[in-house]
Amino acid sequence: MKTGTKKPTWVVDKERNKRMEAKETVWLFGLHAVRDALLNPKREKLRLVVTKNALDKLQEAVIASGMEPELTEPRDFAVPIDDGSVHQGAAMEVRPLNWGSLADVAISGEGAPLVVLMDRVTDPHNVGAVLRSAEVFGARAVIAPRHHSAPETGALAKTASGALERQPYLRVTNLADAMQELRDMGFYLIGLDGDAETPLEAAIAGAGTRPIGLVMGAEGPGLREKTRDTCDLLARIPFTGAFGSLNVSNAAAVSLYAASRRG
Repeated sequence: MKTGTKKPTWVVDKERNKRMEAKETVWLFGLHAVRDALLNPKREKLRLVVTKNALDKLQEAVIASGMEPELTEPRDFAVPIDDGSVHQGAAMEVRPLNWGSLADVAISGEGAPLVVLMDRVTDPHNVGAVLRSAEVFGARAVIAPRHHSAPETGALAKTASGALERQPYLRVTNLADAMQELRDMGFYLIGLDGDAETPLEAAIAGAGTRPIGLVMGAEGPGLREKTRDTCDLLARIPFTGAFGSLNVSNAAAVSLYAASRRG
């Protein structure tokens, strides 16, 4: 590029986002979330603030991590987390995890050829619960758009109960583009829609031996039109009760179980 030539806006934005991500940190809290992060060699750890009681419970993990804990009194637990957060006397400042590219995780990642995609699911508790289910049923990744999705936070990590450290959570620039990339890799994308004609079991059977992507919409608005159009098929979870609706984390758990059991 010639000296003095103005960079395109998209290049400037991309470079700015990279600089912001490099500075971004997250405060994890709670004994389970902190212990699993301490034991995760992929996690960049910056500060560990603990009470004496919490340190006693985390001693082995702290020693294994090589971190120097900052001891504090319970009444002086001054870390930047919400006042109502149940921290159990343990909080740690970390960098967000980098799981690599979508292709690396989807094609050569660990676990079954199965991924979950979430369209505008912003509640960290729902996302944390989906991560737990994804880990239990061996999914390779949980994928969400970078904007209009729950970022990696302490609340998400606590709900995930350690799964955030082991289950890839990829936030992509454009969900529809990521879906098309998965289709090009051979994934069969099933969108969950309560009004769809095809039952989930039949949709999974129709995928044959192809890897599966389960696409979940936000509660209320559901899947966006572009997301729906990029799916290979829309399917519903059959129900027998008068109230035929599940929240997104429960729907993800049921769908992951069904997909994991195909022969």
